[in-house]
This record gives sequence, structure tokens and C-alpha cells, in this order.
Amino acid sequence: MTTTRTAIVTGASGGIGRAVAQRLATDGYAVVVHYAGNEQRAEETVEAITAAGGSAVAIGGDVADEQAVAALFDQTEQHFGGVDAVVHTAGIMQLAPLAEAEFDVIDRMLRTNIRGTLAVTQQAARRIRRGGAIVTFSTSVIRLALPTYTAYAASKGAVEAMTLILAKELRGRDVTVNAVAPGPTATPLFLDGKDEATISRLSSMSPLERLGTPEDIAGAVSFLTGPDGRWVNGQVLAPNGGVA
Repeated sequence: MTTTRTAIVTGASGGIGRAVAQRLATDGYAVVVHYAGNEQRAEETVEAITAAGGSAVAIGGDVADEQAVAALFDQTEQHFGGVDAVVHTAGIMQLAPLAEAEFDVIDRMLRTNIRGTLAVTQQAARRIRRGGAIVTFSTSVIRLALPTYTAYAASKGAVEAMTLILAKELRGRDVTVNAVAPGPTATPLFLDGKDEATISRLSSMSPLERLGTPEDIAGAVSFLTGPDGRWVNGQVLAPNGGVA
């Protein structure tokens, strides 16, 4: 009997997460579309997947709440029998020069981006089946060192550190663990609050002279969770069009 391969994609109600969920469904995964608060958009992602002939279900929860994350994995196993890929796209980005940053905003971002990644990857490490793949999300801003991104980049630096170590902790499990570090990508999260001049300047940073698309990033995730990516482990892959 053939076992359906299942992927959990956090933050899959929109943006990069939605593109990843749809791409993995095209690749043959049954997909759990995780969402934090927007159930309607998550259900729209499910509908898009099922309309294209795929299999998907929406499950909500706070990624930084370890009990909610455990419940997410419980429900995934109940629906599909197991977990083979975990792609953790969920995150928040608040920008300000460090001298002006407010710590209640920083704390909320660190809770989601660091504690959330720890909670999701802990459950992934405990439950993912042999031959599986774990993909976290960092950012190319760590290398670009753009002003106003200090706290956000710090949170993603922590994500890279835990990703590289987890890859070694899963020795003998036949599970790959990698991070994806997108460059400037045309998503609501990235475009929010930026004027046309800023968007144009960021677009010109790449030798390809455009912003990335969610589908560009989903292609990188597809590689890491597919058969051609099995020898890539403990790495940070930067789909950024050559900006850094």
C-alpha cells in the first residue's frame, strides 16, 4: 500500500506560505494549511489546492504556543497518518532603527520568530518520518545588513543557528534540515509601508532587476523537500536573485 506523503506548511494562508502549500500539493503532498488568525484565507488556500486535484486541510494555532503546535501535529497525524515535510514559513516583521525600536514590538517578533520556530521544529524532530525534510525560514537581510532590520534579522539569525544544529541532532534519522533565506520578495509582509521609490530601489538590487515572487521561493522549498534535495542538509539556501 502506498503511503501518502504529508506536509505541514505554517503561515500558509497567504504570501510565501500559500505559494509553498500549493507547490507542495502539486508535488504530490497532502498539505496541512496552517494559519494563525485568518481562517477564511486558509480555507481559500485549501480550496485552490483541492480544485487543482490535491488534498489539503486547514488547521489553526499559535506557532509560539507549544501545546497548540503539538495539537497541530496531532491533528495532522489523525487526518493523514503521519508527517513527512514541515515547512515553517510563519513569521512577523516589524522594522525600525534599533535606537527607536519599542521592546513590546521586539518581544512579540522574537516570540513568533524564535520561540515559534523552536516549538515547530521540536515537534517536527519528534514526529517526522524517515526520509522527511524540515525547512525553516530565514532572510537574506542578515547578509545585506539593511538599516531598520536589526531586530528582525537578529530573530532570523537565531533561526539559522537552530536549523544548522538540528540537522546534526537528527543524525541517523534520514531527515534533512535546511533554511531558506529569501531576498526581497513581493509579498504583503514585505511591501507593507514601503513607498514606490523604496520598492524600485530594492527591485534594482538584484542583477535580475526585479523582486522575487512567492513562487520563486516555493520552487526552492520544492527542491529541498523533493528527491533532488536529499543530499542537501544543514544548509541555508538563499533564493534572492543574486542580491548578496
